[in-house]
Formats: sequence, C-alpha cells, structure tokens
Amino acid sequence: MRPNTLAEAYERMIAGDENDIALAEFLDTFYLAPTAERRIETLRQEPRLTGDARLDALAGAVAEYLSRQYKLPSIPAWAFAPVRYLERAWHTTPFDSAPMREYLTYASPAEFRSRNIFTEERPLRRARSGLKQL
Repeated sequence: MRPNTLAEAYERMIAGDENDIALAEFLDTFYLAPTAERRIETLRQEPRLTGDARLDALAGAVAEYLSRQYKLPSIPAWAFAPVRYLERAWHTTPFDSAPMREYLTYASPAEFRSRNIFTEERPLRRARSGLKQL
C-alpha cells in the first residue's frame, strides 16, 4: 500500500523498506492527488528524523521542491529546519567522477542545491507527475 504522506514514506524507510521504493510510492500518491489541498496534506506532517543526515535533508528538499513545482500556497515550515540541510556536499550519483559531479552541481534544482544535495535536473520525475514540460 502506498504511503499517504511523506512522513509515512519515512516511517517505512525507518522500518527497513527500501528508500527508493518508499519515496517513489509517496511520489505516486502526491502526483495522483486531485487537488492542491490534498497535495499540501501529503506534506504537512514532518517526517521523523532517520539518523541519516542525507535522508533527513532530502525530506526538506522534496517538500520544498514539490511545493514550488506545483505552486502550492505554502511550503511546510519544517522543511527549513537546520537539520534539513547538509554540511557536506552529496552528489547523488553511483558514478564518482569529476565530470558527473560538475554536471550535478550545475543541473541540481535550487531546492536541493541550497541543502548541499546535488542531483539531476528533474530529480523527482515519475511517469505520473502530471507536470507539463515547457
């Protein structure tokens, strides 16, 4: 069963579910939500800290990024807590090379980059996103 909120996805991660799967299933819930109010509701509750600084920062980036991409009227305040930012850079690539790090540093959306998370241009892309591309 898909998590109904980002907080539920993080509970699944803490319980041992694969991070990528729990997050992807949450994204399906978010993208399939019929209204902005329902999307806001999926982000309202603060995810519990995992003890993994990268995952904890990622939650803030996800909430801010989705809120801005979908022009939601607010971004959850918890997303801006200091624990939602990394002190050291994290390049989310399985290939540790200078060119890949440079690309991710350039391509990463501001909501991720501000947290020292460097990822692809559209990091939360799913088949069901519903966002129209320019």
